[in-house]
Order: sequence, then C-alpha cells, then structure tokens
Amino acid sequence: MQTLNNINMTKTTIPILLLLYCGFANGQQVFRNNGNLQIHSGASIVGFGDFTNASSATLLNNGNLYIHGNITNDQASMSAGSGMLYLNGSSQQTIGGTQTFKTFGLETDNSSGFLLNSNLSVAGTHTYTNGMITTSSTPNYMTYEAGSSYSGSNDARHVNGWVKKTGNTDFTFPVGNATYERSVLLTNLSASSEFNVRHNGAVTPNYTSLYNPLVIVDTSEYWTIDKVSGSAAQITMNWDASKIPFPLLMLSDIRASYWDGTFWQEIGGTGSGSVLTTGSVTSNSVSAFNSNFTIGSISFVLPLRIISFTASRENNYSRVNWAIGNELNVVSYELERSDDGISFNTISVKNPFNQNGTEFYSYADSKQINNIAYYRLKVVGIDNRIIYSGIVTVSENGSNKDLYVIKNPIDASIDIFAGTSVKGIYNYTISNTTGQIMQSGTLDITHAGNYSIILKPVFSPGIYQLVLKNSTNSLQKTVLKK
Repeated sequence: MQTLNNINMTKTTIPILLLLYCGFANGQQVFRNNGNLQIHSGASIVGFGDFTNASSATLLNNGNLYIHGNITNDQASMSAGSGMLYLNGSSQQTIGGTQTFKTFGLETDNSSGFLLNSNLSVAGTHTYTNGMITTSSTPNYMTYEAGSSYSGSNDARHVNGWVKKTGNTDFTFPVGNATYERSVLLTNLSASSEFNVRHNGAVTPNYTSLYNPLVIVDTSEYWTIDKVSGSAAQITMNWDASKIPFPLLMLSDIRASYWDGTFWQEIGGTGSGSVLTTGSVTSNSVSAFNSNFTIGSISFVLPLRIISFTASRENNYSRVNWAIGNELNVVSYELERSDDGISFNTISVKNPFNQNGTEFYSYADSKQINNIAYYRLKVVGIDNRIIYSGIVTVSENGSNKDLYVIKNPIDASIDIFAGTSVKGIYNYTISNTTGQIMQSGTLDITHAGNYSIILKPVFSPGIYQLVLKNSTNSLQKTVLKK
C-alpha cells in the first residue's frame, strides 16, 4: 500500500473517502497538494478532477497519475520523475499556474482538447490519443526535452500553437492549424539547442518583397522558427495540396526561403514529390532564425496569357496545341515531353509572333508511347523570365475516335465524347496514383454526343486513372485534375 502525504481538498470540495488499496486512490474531486506527494513505481492515483500543486509543495511521480480536470502548478524546479501522466477528461482540460508542469511520460486522451496557459513539459514519450493541444498566445509551449519523443499525432490531434524542443537530435515539430497537421522538420544540429516553432495558416506576410532569384513564395502558409540558443540546422518544409492550396510551380525551381526583415530570401534546396499533390524541400544549413519560413520558387506559376494547352492521340502520333493571348515580349516556346512525369526534355522550339494578339501553335509528336506521355510548355521571356503551363497527358488507349476524353486537364467533371458505335451501359472507376479507387459508377450512353462524370469533392489536384468499359468497348485514360 502506498502513502499520500499532505493532500488538502479545497473548501468547496465535498468531503470524500480516499480508498487506498494496492496503490490506487479513486475519486473525482478537486485536490490540492500543499506538502509532499510521491507516487512510487507501480502505484497509480486514478480519478483526480482538478489538481493544484502549490508553490510550497513537492510532487514526484514515478508511477501513474490520472487527471480528469484542470492542472494548476506553482511548484518551481519540478522534477519530471519517471512516471506517466494521463490527461483523460471529458471536457477541455487547462494546464495553468506560474510554473511548468513536468512529466516523464504523457498520454493526452480527451476529444474536447487541452489548453496550455502555462508550459507542459515531457522528458520521455508523449502519446497523442485524442484531442487538440492549443497553446495560449502569451506564448506558452508544449515542450519536448532532450531525448524525448512522441507518437500518434495527425490532423485531429497535434499542437495548434507553439512547440519547444531542446537537445541536438533531429525533430519533427507536430504543429498545425487545428484542422490539419502541418509539421516541419529540423535536422543536422551540431550542438544542443532550443527551438520554438509554430505553424501559421494565415496569408504569408510581405509576400511581394522578394530578393533575387526568388520570384514567388507560397502565400497560404508559413512557419515561425525561433532559436533561443544553439546551433545551425537544416529545415524541411512540406506541402499537401489536398489540405492547403499550393501554387503550381516547377518542381526543380522550388526553394526553401526565409524572411530577413526586409526581403524573402532563398536558402537553397530542391523540391521533391509532386506540386499537384504532396512534396517537400530541405534548406541549406541555416544559422539565422527568429523569423518566418516558407516555400518559394525561382520561376513563375502559370500565367493567364496561356489560353489553352491540350494534347490528343491521333493516328499513331500526339497532337499538341496551345493558344496564347496578348502575345508580347516572348523569346521562344519550348515544348517539353516526359515519359515518367518527372524528367522533361525539349522536343520542339517555336518562335513567337509578338504582335500583342491571340496566336495558335501546334506540334505533331511521332515518338512512340510506351504507356503515357506527359507534355508541358515552357515560355521564355525577353527578361529571361521563365513560366510553365500545366501538364497534359496522352496514351495509346486514348486513340479511340468514338470514345475519348474531350479535355485534359479536367476540373469538376470528366467530359467524354461517345460516338454511335459505342452505345451501351458502361462501368467506370477513377483511381489515384496508388491504385485506390476514389469513385466508381455507371454511365449509360444512349446516343452519340457528350457525357459528363461529375467528380465527388474528395478529388484534390493531381493525376488520376479513368477506366470506362463494358463487354465490347473500353476507355482507359490518365487525367490531370487542376
């Protein structure tokens, strides 16, 4: 049997019986520790409601402490102990007081979430089970001491606010905006350091103040990274277009960037992944922190003057067409092709008319297609400014003149032309790049004409595979959703 010393209930607490049996004390009331409370290894205190640890008190948890209510801690120089703190209430739990509440292990399991009005520190492992952790704007911190770790964070459970990390090991900060987790990674620290990090989902400040060679920065999100002490580090930032909009950029031209107080400056790196779905960029080693960081690019996004850019398969060759409005100050158009959607090579260069009007261009690519061919247009301006179109695709399966996708990229629907020879009821599936079926159904083709498959809201920008077939005809087409 374990011992509880100097626990005084507040005057408003209804008197209760502390049942001490095999190291367990059960109750649901308000408790105040004014003395020396020690929980030994193997022992548990279950069912505390609100818990106050006074400035004159000592709390040492080497066992298991379950708190269902709020915590107020005024004990200075508190020891983390070697035990577990379980925060598992049913209404929002607040961590307050004048001092940091320290624990070795932590499990946060409350769907109503947690509010940090003072610091909460973990020296061991933190398990995110349920609930969002929100820090106050003072600010206060969810703190991970040197050697600590966490698991289980996701969109529904992360830190909406500030995270502090000490030590010299790589660390992914579990920050986000309370809707999506938008973590950021620090690596290659050369000395023990202390960093404070938060995610910002508002419009990126000063996004038009750019230092060469940057020409654009992501305006939808950024991270604040403050170094309290320590070494340089590399920063890995990521994007997820299904959660927060990401600009249509050239992958190889993506750079990490930071605000130097006057301009956004590029700090190196090259993007990996897909600008249409997810990816990341890792900076060079950075020593100047206490600033905002986001993803930038040294080339522009798709301009409005590209009216259209399309490709189709016709009689064993690919026909690529594009239309330009208000054409002026263009040096050349470079048509590029890729067989994997990643590495592109120039296959044609055309000179512009530059008459400030609307012009049309076309190219016939006779090179064989193994599976899918990807095309994009590179526009070179007189000031060496480079801009890119979106990517369009063609495949041999798209050559059926009586059953084909009318336009690609697509928007809210997949529009299909069907001729008189392909009447019938068709089954269709639309899959993502991992093979997961995102939508399925039937299409009844009763006459020659245009038909539309309306996409469900689950489709984010990216590449998808359409399969439409019945017992006699089929259409398989890779489509790009804008």
